[in-house]
Amino acid sequence: MTYRVIALDLDGTLLAPQKNILPESLIAVNEARKAGVKVLIVTGRHHVTIHPFYQALQLDTPAICCNGAYLYDYHEKKVLASDPLSSQEAIKVLTYLQGTDIHRLMYVDDAMLYEELHDTIARTMKWSETLPESQRPTMQHVSSFQHAISKVQFIWKFATCSPDLVKLREITEQIENDIGLECEWSWFDQVDIAKKGNSKGMRLKQWVESQGMSMKDVIAFGDNFNDLSMLETAGLGVAMGNSVNAVKERADLVTLDNTQPGIAEVIRKYIL
Repeated sequence: MTYRVIALDLDGTLLAPQKNILPESLIAVNEARKAGVKVLIVTGRHHVTIHPFYQALQLDTPAICCNGAYLYDYHEKKVLASDPLSSQEAIKVLTYLQGTDIHRLMYVDDAMLYEELHDTIARTMKWSETLPESQRPTMQHVSSFQHAISKVQFIWKFATCSPDLVKLREITEQIENDIGLECEWSWFDQVDIAKKGNSKGMRLKQWVESQGMSMKDVIAFGDNFNDLSMLETAGLGVAMGNSVNAVKERADLVTLDNTQPGIAEVIRKYIL
């Protein structure tokens, strides 16, 4: 079968641990693009943190951001489709997180908001400083998420993390069950909280069908639980070698880990 779309998760998949794209991946993706294949970034990230990778890949497609919460057009600088959290839902989430040691970021409009400076934010800021100023993401300190909610247009998701995985699972399962939101593990210690029904697979299917194709035309690459919705519905779902076993078991194919040219090997075998 000839695949017409490549869907790429970023962290743990296209990106090596140093947050760089392997040269082999860049070359293979570029050759696929020249052959007429559409390439999409499908990520849990906010669009403001995708810029350097989007430009390195020389893409002309929209990006699927925040686990499918919205589809963003970089060239027009606008949201094409979205299902954000309501302000009421966001406030309810905060009531569950209040008084816990769970760190949180609130992804809104064109920025990521934080109340306290913790390790995850510090790492992102340090990475940001290595980028040209035009590519640096907007990270904004606010005194109160509750106060900020009334001042933003869109609330894409909350990114929560904690070294206490038992507590993190307990709280996010309560949020999922009681409020009816989507809580997906995107890293071993991070759970993303978004509108019910949002997923990478949902938004990818929506875009693919808008282009006159189906998910059978897609090769999707991912490494974590928030990638399963696209890995299991794509024509070929590829798990990285560094994925957890539960993700590998549900993929069609397992390639090398994200420090090796596994993505390039799969593209060459199944597309080029």
